Amino acid sequence: MTTLSDKLRVLDPDYYTPERVKPFEATIDRIQELKHARNAVVLAHNYQRAEIFEVADYLGDSLGLSLKAAEVKDADVIVFCGVHFMAETAKIVNPDKIVLLPNLAAGCSLADTATGPTVAARAAELRKTYPDLQVVTYVNTTAEVKAQSDACCTSSNAVTVVRALESKHILFIPDQNLARHVALHVPDKTIIAWDGYCYVHHQITPESVLAMRRQIPGIKVLVHPECRDDVVALADAALSTSGMVDYAKASDGTDFLAVTECGLSDLLQISVPDKHFYRACKICRFMKAISLDDVEQALLNMRFQIEVDEPDRSRARMALERMFELTGETRDNLTLPGNVANE
Repeated sequence: MTTLSDKLRVLDPDYYTPERVKPFEATIDRIQELKHARNAVVLAHNYQRAEIFEVADYLGDSLGLSLKAAEVKDADVIVFCGVHFMAETAKIVNPDKIVLLPNLAAGCSLADTATGPTVAARAAELRKTYPDLQVVTYVNTTAEVKAQSDACCTSSNAVTVVRALESKHILFIPDQNLARHVALHVPDKTIIAWDGYCYVHHQITPESVLAMRRQIPGIKVLVHPECRDDVVALADAALSTSGMVDYAKASDGTDFLAVTECGLSDLLQISVPDKHFYRACKICRFMKAISLDDVEQALLNMRFQIEVDEPDRSRARMALERMFELTGETRDNLTLPGNVANE
């Protein structure tokens, strides 16, 4: 029988020592009891600490978690183990449920590069020159920024969303690297990039990828579109975090390099244990802010409840709905709660 210690030590035997892992087991048991008592579900992002996966009812990327949050019908409480904007999105689609973020330090430097007022001002300025301008916002943004948007997008569907819009001029917020990725694939449109980037992905260099290719011939390189252009150019595939998991499972390859936040490498190794995953990654201090103790305290004290005020919530939700309309994603198997047209 594989123990928790065995599972975690595969990832990092120096960190996940038996002495460190042992207390996790009792905390996990208490969290499971509290989940039952509070009628709660725990959603965890792929970049979370590996021990958080043990209490999660659902793992995924930012969009996948938000969609799962929209499916939550019977639970009264959603504990979101991710970062602040993700918990906000869960609240946008579940205004009547309690949404908890276990640690308020779980922010996002990329999301912080844009605010509602700065986006509104920039869009108004650009429309003087480009009257057809529309604003496309990556889901890695705050609710007030989504509320200023014509449509949201994810790293996996950004190209599809921009291509489907009728406008030729697009203000793309907030990630400049993802904006350049979109511009490369939709050359007939003018993409105006916001001056923001994810500090984690931006630190990864071509040299680290090339070094792994030299060491392991035939290795499959999977990168996130938030990486720099010169890193994306070296990849076998540029994918969202959930896309990397699907790719690794379906591929006949055995060796992979995951060029993204290090937490995804942990999830890949756990999800596909018969393959080998190497790292050209960085740690996100925000994604790693949440601990098992934080989850326990959130449920015990119902602390750090997330609120999104009207009209931002309704307008942000409409931007998310617009994304689904443009891409057709999830429309057949998921309807967001409520009637957006009446909000």
